[in-house]
Amino acid sequence: MARTIGSHGPKTMEAIRKAGLRLIFEHGYAAMSLRQLAAEVGVQSGSLYNHISTKQELLFVLIRDHINELLRQLDRALQGKQGPADKLRAFVAFHVSYHMTKKREVFIANSELRSLEPKNYEEIVALRGAYERRLAEILTEGVTQGEFEVVDIQVATFAILSLLTGLTAWYRPGGRLTKEAIVAAHEKLVLSGVAPGATPARAQTKRAPSPDVTARGRPEGG
Repeated sequence: MARTIGSHGPKTMEAIRKAGLRLIFEHGYAAMSLRQLAAEVGVQSGSLYNHISTKQELLFVLIRDHINELLRQLDRALQGKQGPADKLRAFVAFHVSYHMTKKREVFIANSELRSLEPKNYEEIVALRGAYERRLAEILTEGVTQGEFEVVDIQVATFAILSLLTGLTAWYRPGGRLTKEAIVAAHEKLVLSGVAPGATPARAQTKRAPSPDVTARGRPEGG
């Protein structure tokens, strides 16, 4: 875990995190060096080790904290929501709104997952799985209550996350649509996609086991 030392430790660590996030986003994890990071923060290279032990630790902390924040805010967004339709609508609104403002974090959590060492990778995948299960549980509840028609819960979970997270590739502030309009468009896409009768008649709706949290390359929940 990252360390902070001295009266300016927390402030320096925050500067390291912000600089590391930008450098990894712009150049990639493999290309970023700790020397480059130190220069960006304005400290001696050796001083970095008072806050992070390795470049790998920094990457792990950035991704871990991003997903933990994603989980924390999602749970808050779902509080008080009754019924699967309201929960799914709240999930979509939260995910889209959050990802509009976290492009760097989302990109790194997706593209640099492969750069994590095995132990760190497994911990991050477990956190991602927890986020995915929130959505899978909402879909399962909707199917059980007859409000949703879903061919396969796992496939639907990954497909919806891929759709919602995809906006980070094209969304730009100040564009033609307001944030509210973009959220509403995604809500309609997702809710109409799971509405009874939306799936082909030959498909058999079924409940699937919770998502496989060990799969590499799937759409990230954060």
